[in-house]
Amino acid sequence: MKRLLIFAFPLLAMAACGPTLKVTHDVNSQANFTNYKTFAVYNPGTRGNARASVSELNRNRVDQGIIAAMTAKGYTQADTSTADLLVNPITVAKQGQSVTANTDYYGYGGFYRPYGYWGGGMGMASSNTTYNVDKYIDGSLIIDVVDRSDRKLLWQGVGNSQIDGPIKDPDTKIPEAVSKIMESFPKKM
Repeated sequence: MKRLLIFAFPLLAMAACGPTLKVTHDVNSQANFTNYKTFAVYNPGTRGNARASVSELNRNRVDQGIIAAMTAKGYTQADTSTADLLVNPITVAKQGQSVTANTDYYGYGGFYRPYGYWGGGMGMASSNTTYNVDKYIDGSLIIDVVDRSDRKLLWQGVGNSQIDGPIKDPDTKIPEAVSKIMESFPKKM
């Protein structure tokens, strides 16, 4: 089942728009966003490679979320051959594990015994350590915004979260996550 989650649901991390979705961004300090007016969602080679682990339905949800976010910022959608900006969504999912140890100490010894004083003696103690290994999927949605004319990366937003199960209401949650990731993208001037 864990392997199925890796291939079928790498965008599940994006479903958690609450505090578990960690969002970061980076911007090219040389970029002048006043020069850009149009955008296109650009998925180079994604149908066979980079986003192959994402279902077509979820790819479309991500793309629609990007279109909605860019339009809300004042940009106009155009064809990939004429757009000023190319927006490329990339999904990454990898399996991780967390190991925790819990040690219970049971013991007695020395001069004190709770059931009365029996004198000295050698102390005895025992302990039991248990280890728990939790496997999870670490999922990321990376959104790159590139200048179409010179192919330079202008802005990058990353949403990251641990995935623990199938997404509930993906038609709402995925676009919300995309919107949260793109929140810091500059508005059209």
